[in-house]
Amino acid sequence: MGESVAVNGVCLTVVSMSLGSAEFDLSEETLARTALARLENGSRVNLERALRPMDRLGGHWVQGHVDGTGVLVSTREHMGSTVFCFEIPRDSARYLVDKGSICIDGVSLTVVAPQGNCFEVWVIPHTLVATNLSDLRPGSPVNLEYDIVAKYLERMGAPWLAKG
Repeated sequence: MGESVAVNGVCLTVVSMSLGSAEFDLSEETLARTALARLENGSRVNLERALRPMDRLGGHWVQGHVDGTGVLVSTREHMGSTVFCFEIPRDSARYLVDKGSICIDGVSLTVVAPQGNCFEVWVIPHTLVATNLSDLRPGSPVNLEYDIVAKYLERMGAPWLAKG
């Protein structure tokens, strides 16, 4: 009870628990900003407990504070990996950096070949089995969290950029 748990990358608070299940309250803001409303009873979700200060940090900093949603455009197989192509809102394309980080439905991944507001991620078989990414089909909405360092740098640099 009261613990933070990321559900498909969305940080939620456990409000009720029973054997094998947990319940969460979702605010209007959470439903409007995330793809959680698309879930149906029995949908597989990615779950992750909150990081403790003594834990090892793998991947990149993921907060569970979803910035918005994107859409899966296509998938293809390439040399043992599954290549996912996603489209995101145009005003977020500035956060796409080749070999940079992005969190998709709570899975920390590496951006590959960003072009405009589209990009790829190459998913290895272990990640495909250990997450619900294999459940996605073209048109599926996903939760997106962009790199926190990029967002802070943008915010902190804004006054100097505005001066021209």
